[in-house]
Amino acid sequence: MKYAISDSLIITKRQLLQLIRVPEVLIFSTIQPVMFVLLFRYVFGGSISTGIPGVDYVQLLMPGIFVQTVAFTLAGTAVGLAEDMQKGLIDRFRSLPISRSAVVFGRTLGDGALNIVVLAVMGLAGYAVGWRPSSGIFSILLGFAFLLLFGFAMAWVGVLIGLSVRSARVANAAVFIAVFPLTFLSNAFAPTTGMPRALQYFAEWNPVSTMVAGC
Repeated sequence: MKYAISDSLIITKRQLLQLIRVPEVLIFSTIQPVMFVLLFRYVFGGSISTGIPGVDYVQLLMPGIFVQTVAFTLAGTAVGLAEDMQKGLIDRFRSLPISRSAVVFGRTLGDGALNIVVLAVMGLAGYAVGWRPSSGIFSILLGFAFLLLFGFAMAWVGVLIGLSVRSARVANAAVFIAVFPLTFLSNAFAPTTGMPRALQYFAEWNPVSTMVAGC
């Protein structure tokens, strides 16, 4: 167990070093959710009702954007693992005297660590467009901790996808099929009360809706 943990941390370090060597990954991972904040705040926000008198749309928008962003953690994990499989890197890891679980566990930890920076930048972007947390600092930190755990869990969905497909291109397509229904058929961007009954039932049992409600 001790060696599995140390091996996982080594793989995690590899992931973090890749972010330093290829900073574009961090830059574009941050730009995309900020663009979503601006798009929904200023383009769609005026035509979407919260259904709650006196509550601005941005107050309901930001939790949804936070959850959507960490849900997309599985994209980097799935595509990255598929690329490593395609290049034979996973086979090389298996030939080394390291724990097999460390290869994927370290990958998910590294991809999850990226969310810390992304969520911090998103929080600042949300504050700039009028979002104000309604609870104390402890509740805010607890909410961000749950978001990181949710992103870590979604990364394991990415592991399943990445190890099941033959190429990074297929993994990328599979990710969007998995994530978009979860995020848009939820209460992330609009109340579920206006949905058809069948979709409303799905949205209410959607884990994304549960996370948004918890935030």
